[in-house]
Amino acid sequence: MDLTLWILALIQGLTEFLPISSSAHLILVPKLLGWDDQGLSFDVAVHVGTLLAVLWYFRQELRQMGAGWWRSLSGRGLDPDGRLAWTVLLATVPACVAALGFDAAIEQLRSPIVIAWATIGFGLLLGLADWFGPRRRNEQALGWRDALLIGLAQALALIPGTSRSGITMTAGLALGLTAAGAARFSFLLAIPIIALAGLHETAALIAEPARIGWGALVGGAAVSGLTAYLTIHYFLALVARVGMWPFVAYRLLLGVLLLVVFA
Repeated sequence: MDLTLWILALIQGLTEFLPISSSAHLILVPKLLGWDDQGLSFDVAVHVGTLLAVLWYFRQELRQMGAGWWRSLSGRGLDPDGRLAWTVLLATVPACVAALGFDAAIEQLRSPIVIAWATIGFGLLLGLADWFGPRRRNEQALGWRDALLIGLAQALALIPGTSRSGITMTAGLALGLTAAGAARFSFLLAIPIIALAGLHETAALIAEPARIGWGALVGGAAVSGLTAYLTIHYFLALVARVGMWPFVAYRLLLGVLLLVVFA
């Protein structure tokens, strides 16, 4: 695996779960360095890596959520773990509907300038939510209305530059979650979204001849997965202490850089 693929896998692992827009980085870095497109097969591989990372990091919570979800289906009541599982499923629906209905229109927005302004605008929204959010609840206290609102916010992530994790954390903070609670719910919500996106990309990949060898694909998945796991761990510790403002400042600087480079 050559150096460019190592770097792209590292970027994917870092930016998939941070509220800083992975699309902004994945368009900026290759453009600045003059790299060719890495191909769909490599995109699928690094997404698999990040999916495995979040599944492993939250393995205990997912077991509890699965057990609670099954108890609710069996008529044994809805406990906090089961409710959390249902809220994740409910919050996934709006993005899926939006992707099916507006995918072609969203493709028209994939320009560096749109990504730049989305990076800045949604970064400011994250800062406002972090500043004014009451921070009274954790993710297990979310109700059906909360889940639907976060799901509708996640649908906005189809706009390039928004950041899926950033907009869902913004909505969670605005609804009264702590910074760590908003981040944990965002990460759990990433699991079905990344899995569905990976299936969609895999379907498209069937019609595209592979351009990258298996060694590079496995290496890319491993690098993105390990990086994503460490990112989740240290991000949760950081936001519990200092909140979202370091990432808000970073988004503003990144957006300005994109405007300077591409305007």
